[in-house]
Amino acid sequence: MSVLSTLSDFIWGPYLLIPLLLGTGFFLTIRLRGLQFRELGHALYLGFIVRRESSAAGDISHFQALMTALAATVGTGNIVGVATAIALGGPGALFWMWVTGLVGMATKYCEALLSVKYRITDHRGEQAGGPMYYLSRAIPNKTVGRSLGWLFALFTSLAAFGIGNMVQANAVASAMDGAFGVTNWQSGVVLAAALAAVVLGGIKSIGRVTGVLVPIMIVLYIGSAATIWIVNIDGIVDAFALVFADAFRGTAATGGFIGSSVAMAIRYGVARGIFSNESGLGSAGIAAAAAQTTEPARQALVSMTQTFIDTLVVCTFTGIAIIATGAWRVADNGAAMTQHAFNAAIPDIGPIIVAVSLALFAFSTILGWCYYGERSIEYLLGERAVVPYRVVFVIVAYIGAVRTLDFVWLFSDVMNGLMALPNLIGLLLLSSVVVTETNDFLKRTKRR
Repeated sequence: MSVLSTLSDFIWGPYLLIPLLLGTGFFLTIRLRGLQFRELGHALYLGFIVRRESSAAGDISHFQALMTALAATVGTGNIVGVATAIALGGPGALFWMWVTGLVGMATKYCEALLSVKYRITDHRGEQAGGPMYYLSRAIPNKTVGRSLGWLFALFTSLAAFGIGNMVQANAVASAMDGAFGVTNWQSGVVLAAALAAVVLGGIKSIGRVTGVLVPIMIVLYIGSAATIWIVNIDGIVDAFALVFADAFRGTAATGGFIGSSVAMAIRYGVARGIFSNESGLGSAGIAAAAAQTTEPARQALVSMTQTFIDTLVVCTFTGIAIIATGAWRVADNGAAMTQHAFNAAIPDIGPIIVAVSLALFAFSTILGWCYYGERSIEYLLGERAVVPYRVVFVIVAYIGAVRTLDFVWLFSDVMNGLMALPNLIGLLLLSSVVVTETNDFLKRTKRR
C-alpha cells in the first residue's frame, strides 16, 4: 500500500502527469487553432442530429459511440469528484475543472481522430482501434511505437478492473444501501446479472444500452440539479462570481471550510477534471474507433463533445448547486456534500435522486470500461481472450460490490496514470498527422 501510495502521489503530483496533461491540451489547442471552440456547434449537430453514416464501415453510430464514451466518464467523478474538488480546493477548483475540460476537448479530438484513422477490421469483421493501434502503426520508429502501444493496452486492461469496475460497483452498492437498505451482496448479484446480460453481447449490445440509458440519466440528473438552481436563483450569480474570484485568490476559512490556496484550487480542480472527463487517458478513442464513419475528423468532432458534456455541463450543474446552497461550507466530503445540496432544495427526495443517479452513472461507467478493457486484452492476447475477460469482469463487479476498496483506489490511480503516459507521448509525436487530416477535412467540407 505504501509503495502504491508513493507512486500515485508522484504520478498525479504537480511535476508529472498534471502538467503533461494540461500542457498537451494547450499545445494541441494552439496547433488546431481553437478547433474545439470554432466547431463545437457543428460537432453537437453531428452527434445528436446526424447520428450515423449508415453506409460507412463501423459497428455503431456516431451517437452510440459518443454515448459509450460518455457512459465511461459520466460517473462518480460528476457527483463525488466535483464535491471532493470543492471540499479540498474551494469553489475556485470548479474554474480549473472548466479549464481542464476546455483544453481537454482538443486532446479528446486528437485521440478520436487517430483512433479512427488507424483502426483495423478484426477477425469478427468489427472495427478495432484506440491508442494501442495508432501508437504501434503511426509512429515512424516501430520499436518505440509497438512498445508504447503494448504498454497502453496492458495498463488499460488492468485499470478497467479498478476505476472502471470495482470502484463503480462499490459505489452502486453503497448508494442502494444508503437510500433503500439493499444489502451489498444483493446489489452485487443484480449488478453482475445486468452486466452479464449487456457485455456478453459485445460492443453492439453495449452501444444499444448506453444509447438509451446515458441520455436519460443525464437529463434526469441535470433536471434535478436545475431544480436546485431555480430554488436558489438569487444565489446563482454569486456562486459563479465566487468560482471566478477564488480561482485566483484562494478561499478563506468560513463555516466548516478550512480554507485553501490558489495552488490547491488548481491541483484539485485539474486532477478531478481529468478524473471526470478522462481527456488524455486515451480510453474514449477505443469507442470512437467503432463508429460508422468514413471521416476520422468527423467522428473526432463528435467525440470531443463528450468532454464538453461531462465537464462543462454535468460537473457545472453539480458544482454550482453545491456552492449556491452553501453545502460546501457545512457538509462532509464526497457524495454527502452533493446529497446535502440536493436535500436543501428537494427535502427527503434529493438524497434519493443522488443515490439513484450515482448508481446509474456507475453502472454505465462499468459498461464503457468493459469494452475498453476487452479491446486492450484482445490486442495483447488475441480474440480468444475476449470472452474469458468478459466473464472475469462480471465476477469482479460482484467482488467490488461487497468489498472495501482502499487498495483498489490507489491501484486505479496508478494504472490510469500509467496508461495516460504512452498516449500523451503519442499525441505529441503525431500532432502533425492530426493537423494535416483536420485541415484536409475542413477544406473538403468547406468548413474553412
